[in-house]
Amino acid sequence: MNNDNRPIVAVVGRPNVGKSTIFNKLTGKKISIVEDTPGVTRDRIFGEVEWLNNYFTIIDTGGIEPASDDVIVSQMRDQALLAIDMAHVILFVVDGKGGLTAADKEVADILRKTKKPVILVVNKIDSKSQYDLLYDFYELGLGTPFPISGANSMGLGDLLDEVLVNIPEGLNTEYDEDIIRVAITGKPNAGKSSILNNILGENRVIVSPIAGTTRDAIDTYFENNDNKFLLIDTAGIRRRSKIYERVEKFSVLRAMTAVDRANVVLIVIDATEGVTEQDTKIAGIAHDEGKGCIFIVNKWDLIEKDNKTMSNFRFSIREKFPFMSYAPILFVSAVTNQRINKILETVVEVSNEQNKQISTSVLNDVIGEAVMMNQPPSDKGKRLKIYYGTQTGVKPPKFTLFINDKQLTHFSYTRYLENKIRENFGFEGTSIRVEYRQKKK
Repeated sequence: MNNDNRPIVAVVGRPNVGKSTIFNKLTGKKISIVEDTPGVTRDRIFGEVEWLNNYFTIIDTGGIEPASDDVIVSQMRDQALLAIDMAHVILFVVDGKGGLTAADKEVADILRKTKKPVILVVNKIDSKSQYDLLYDFYELGLGTPFPISGANSMGLGDLLDEVLVNIPEGLNTEYDEDIIRVAITGKPNAGKSSILNNILGENRVIVSPIAGTTRDAIDTYFENNDNKFLLIDTAGIRRRSKIYERVEKFSVLRAMTAVDRANVVLIVIDATEGVTEQDTKIAGIAHDEGKGCIFIVNKWDLIEKDNKTMSNFRFSIREKFPFMSYAPILFVSAVTNQRINKILETVVEVSNEQNKQISTSVLNDVIGEAVMMNQPPSDKGKRLKIYYGTQTGVKPPKFTLFINDKQLTHFSYTRYLENKIRENFGFEGTSIRVEYRQKKK
């Protein structure tokens, strides 16, 4: 396999038809907020779905309200249209109990023009006795409606089978564990494309000083020193359109898909501008998702320096991202090639740290020592007891501690244990997770 061009499936429809409930069931995670208020899901949200050893990315969108002029609603509509444009397959969700509406017909008109596979999903059909509710939806001219109940998980297997049938040829639904997936993120014009070109040693991406020039998102697969990489360029947007003129706004949303698919995220910061709000947002998402993270300060050749310049810049990054002290910082110049070769080296190191396994006996030695040096918290005379710990996951490394009472845990002590684990085992470049499990009495 020499690429990872992952299929994208967009869940669209007017507000409050149950899109987020379906998204949450398919991804197995509670990512989207589910609430009975129309318009709760304002940003597109991304997740990964695995079905019968096939993988695809799914996007939950805010509801499309074709006729509304409300600012938030129009932003939701724009984002839904962007998701539709990115998608290879579209799930058009309607409300079986609410019946066919004028807004459904307008959304159907938008979807027919895309010439993409559209699966008409009639939600809130809780039993076969309600199949009569499907007939009205044939009027949309989008083929046979698929009855499901997102809330009760009815019909989701058949729906996923239909998604796989509709994925266009040439897209890859397999998952190769050996490939290190690297997302190159950062605000427009921070030099992401130049860095990508330098890493590859060839001009694969158009480089221009005009922000938002990269209009095509290209996944680039290559091998280097026995390592396989997939570089996911986040800048691109596929076609020109009025929606895309607000490139900066949507580049954050674009980066979210790349972060979701990546193992390691490069957060490219323009040295001449410093850390921006967009950098903070992407870094926060990458950290929360447990990805490997590396800060890349680009255009370092343009900075006037003295003997404190680098340490001052490093300090400012650490100050803005106190929760990411584990992330390496590289100062590079894509123009002069300065330290570009360090990027892939660091990516491999971070990937290795993400996959590192600590034996239970060694881990418990460290935890035992940490507990002796600093007693766990107590409440009303009852003290937290840690019986033993074990590593229960990688990417990010996850540690489960078996304890007497979850009520006695405190985030400051959890932070202390995380720091002790890092002191002994490293884990540079990756967040780590410490979770508690209460032993049954």
